[in-house]
Amino acid sequence: MRCPFCGHDDSQVKDSRPTEDGAAIRRRRQCEGCAARFTTFERIQLRDLVVLKSEERREAFDREKLLRSVSIATRKRPIDAVRIEKLVSGIQRRLETLGDGEVTSKRIGEMVMEGLKGLDSVAYIRFASVYRDFSEARDFEQFAGSVEEIGRQ
Repeated sequence: MRCPFCGHDDSQVKDSRPTEDGAAIRRRRQCEGCAARFTTFERIQLRDLVVLKSEERREAFDREKLLRSVSIATRKRPIDAVRIEKLVSGIQRRLETLGDGEVTSKRIGEMVMEGLKGLDSVAYIRFASVYRDFSEARDFEQFAGSVEEIGRQ
């Protein structure tokens, strides 16, 4: 593993343990060049996924991009980082087990919306505003009203 500090090619694993959700292994490493310590995560990848974008473009699935999107929606909300990680890992696992190597960006967005709905209503509305391309305040009002109705049921 290449050191993120000095670029040296070799590092030594000092500690390994599973993450809280068991979806990855967390490894503490020490660079053999500069002795700096850093953490890596090792995850199971069942298959390579390709995302079909709305413009008929294809791109490789990027877990970090998904994590970034969810993190932006949940920013400054009282949501533990572990719960966000579990949500993203769960979506990735579901995508990998769908049986097809291609998935639409719309399907990924729906899975994120579904996950955020149960996590935090504000994050859900934030994500929906971008995903559904709200253009006016009225769009927010209508969507927020539907979220309130769901919460009362």
